[in-house]
Amino acid sequence: MKIAIGSDHAGFDYKTTLVEFLRELGHEVQDFGPVSADSVDYPDFAHPVASSVESQENELGVLICGSANGVAITANKHQGIRAAIAWQNEIAALARQHNDANVLCIPARFIDLDLAKKITQTFTTTNFEGGRHANRVNKIACN
Repeated sequence: MKIAIGSDHAGFDYKTTLVEFLRELGHEVQDFGPVSADSVDYPDFAHPVASSVESQENELGVLICGSANGVAITANKHQGIRAAIAWQNEIAALARQHNDANVLCIPARFIDLDLAKKITQTFTTTNFEGGRHANRVNKIACN
């Protein structure tokens, strides 16, 4: 699977680890940065990740910042994006199963790295259930 990833400075260490983790799982990962833990503005990285998923250059996206709120708000400005904040494994699974989320947002300051890995793996291996959920997902976009 092709996965886009990005973060801000608060999520940089997690992003670096998750890039390697996802590659070990066999995914093709496009890292949108940043390249260091120096202070940056999260929209500068969330928008390119979201755009690459929206254009189907990548199948899924992963964004990491301190609370995950900033990157989720930014990514969700894109019509074709359904970005979900997950701080528990079950939330990541439900975001995929029920909401067809295509961007995972991880709160680096609130979960440990092992849980972030588990959440990421769940998000990338869980499928959308469709059915009754498809009708709801189809009503999300503003046209």
